[in-house]
Amino acid sequence: MKSTLAQRIVAEALGTAFLLAAVIGSGIMAAKLSGANAALALLCNALPTGAILAVLILMLGPVSGAHFNPAVSIAVALRRELPPRVAVTYIAAQIVGGIVGVLAAHAMFELPLWQVSMTARTGPGQWLAECVATFGLLLTIFGCAARTPTAIPYAVGLYITAAYWFTASTSFANPAVTIARALSDTYAGIAPAGVLAFIVAQLVGALAATVLARWLFQK
Repeated sequence: MKSTLAQRIVAEALGTAFLLAAVIGSGIMAAKLSGANAALALLCNALPTGAILAVLILMLGPVSGAHFNPAVSIAVALRRELPPRVAVTYIAAQIVGGIVGVLAAHAMFELPLWQVSMTARTGPGQWLAECVATFGLLLTIFGCAARTPTAIPYAVGLYITAAYWFTASTSFANPAVTIARALSDTYAGIAPAGVLAFIVAQLVGALAATVLARWLFQK
């Protein structure tokens, strides 16, 4: 049975909320338990993020397609696989869901709910990293969709886990995630001043991947 628009919107909001709860919550836990070991903290943040992505895509993919990412929704709309009106509602749900997920993580760790991150993430290297991270994420999705759709949950989870380590920015690769992480002054936060440049870089990477995928994975 095809999901209703309401079900799809709730799935996108819920999935993005759980994603951000995992990103922020594991970051808080990593900072608490890593003993100031930066490599261990990053590993403790990366593994739960990749794992929850695989779970969420498996669970909610049949409902909404499991985008949880405005860059993905825009790219899918450009491929004419999602009506623009629905893409806009998806994006709104993702942003709201991401903020709710951050608030939930703060509440679980008994931190102030509303925060503003002080962690500066900026500069050409990090902007390039976000472009590359999002480019690779979209290629992963479209490549698997063209040949092995059942592999998408695992491929996306593994890609994000790897990209945490090979990108200078730790692979946000998601405008909704970027906005939400600006509202958390914790390990995984980003200062609001860096948000716009990250989002622009993410959208550039997504658009480049969309164009290449149309040619690269054509049958």
